[in-house]
Amino acid sequence: MEYLVRFAQVHTGFHAAELESLASLNGIELEILKYSANSPFCIVWLASEESARRLISRSILASGIYEVWGSGNDYATLHEDVLSRTSQIRPKYRKSSFRFTVDGYQGKRSQASQRALIESFSYLGFDGPIRMHNVELNICLFEEYQAHAPEPERVFLGRWLAESSRAAVTKYDLKKRHYISTTSMDAEVALVTANMVQAQPGKLVYDPFVGTGSLLIACAHFGAVTIGSDIDGRCIRGKAERHIVSNYQQYQLLHRYLDGFISDLTHCPLRQTRLLDGIVCDPPYGVREGLKVLGTKDGSGKEEVIIDGVPAHLRPNFIPPKKPYSFEAMLDDVLEFAASSLVESGRLCMWMPSANEDEVELEIPTHPALEIVAVCVQPFNKWSRRLLTYRRLPDADIRDETPRAKKEQAVGAHADELNRFRKKYFEGFKTTSKDI
Repeated sequence: MEYLVRFAQVHTGFHAAELESLASLNGIELEILKYSANSPFCIVWLASEESARRLISRSILASGIYEVWGSGNDYATLHEDVLSRTSQIRPKYRKSSFRFTVDGYQGKRSQASQRALIESFSYLGFDGPIRMHNVELNICLFEEYQAHAPEPERVFLGRWLAESSRAAVTKYDLKKRHYISTTSMDAEVALVTANMVQAQPGKLVYDPFVGTGSLLIACAHFGAVTIGSDIDGRCIRGKAERHIVSNYQQYQLLHRYLDGFISDLTHCPLRQTRLLDGIVCDPPYGVREGLKVLGTKDGSGKEEVIIDGVPAHLRPNFIPPKKPYSFEAMLDDVLEFAASSLVESGRLCMWMPSANEDEVELEIPTHPALEIVAVCVQPFNKWSRRLLTYRRLPDADIRDETPRAKKEQAVGAHADELNRFRKKYFEGFKTTSKDI
């Protein structure tokens, strides 16, 4: 049966990917019949009304789903299609209370014009009372206009079935959150990421670049148990009453937070076994400051320092030494960690920056044990970022079993030498003859 998904016209590059992820999560057979990123209306095929309700129930980018009663390029074809499709449906709702609304995209009608359109469907024969709230039948007429066009390009009639979880965007708005930083992930994008990693009750999700916990909070919202780490202990500890724990307490989600610890991914203390159901991360892009990992620049060890009889590295204010790190090597390390830590079909959702020019486009990293499920792009001005979603393959499906060589660390002592994206960012993404 055909259903219409009404999207909010934001993050259009994520619409189809979120639907497909939710269908996979719920074991729902989904076929996208008609969709364009330029339109908020998506026609899908689903086996049942119950499947439609489950699919949309936790969507962030959609506002609702409707049973399609008719569609057309003009009202003549729409009425013809409605008469054909609803011949067996209309008697069921003849005495039901109902409501009729008009939803226009890139176009608007006066109240009088809307009433005239609604009355043109009088042949549906509904005799029940008209109500604005708590109705048994909610019918919506959708109009899609081209910009400044006098008449709609496409029209749909549908019966409302269910709303989405879009209200969560307001609930988790960063403006209302206790503890944030300049790099805290926007609530809407974080919730979409949680849908892409398929966070749900009974799953364990880890963020190795946790920051203030935005991605994990979103995963906890959908029921996952979460754990995070960060190389910057200040993020983990926070200040006074504002810290990651206080964010979980704010949303009554503390029971879904295992703990946070100080670590970088190359020295992760988690047991090296496949126990994670999901990994979400927004690795530092190294723009504000160069990327670093634990260690010394020359690779040599240092003698133990004792202060008041206590080894310096065991004192509470100890700051471990760090060395510069290549951005592309970091992405490679994330994939290697995911391959060795994710359960079968577990997912990795990783954000990666990219310039809007071929000359400075970063290659999407791959791993033989990880299948790329989706690549979604969030554009900005001169650069964009991509949400890369991977699925851990069963061992039997890994074709390339050759031991994987670690990507060579970029040579250089300065941040720009180790991070092409950072260099281009401060150059304003201007292409030079050296880059071509």
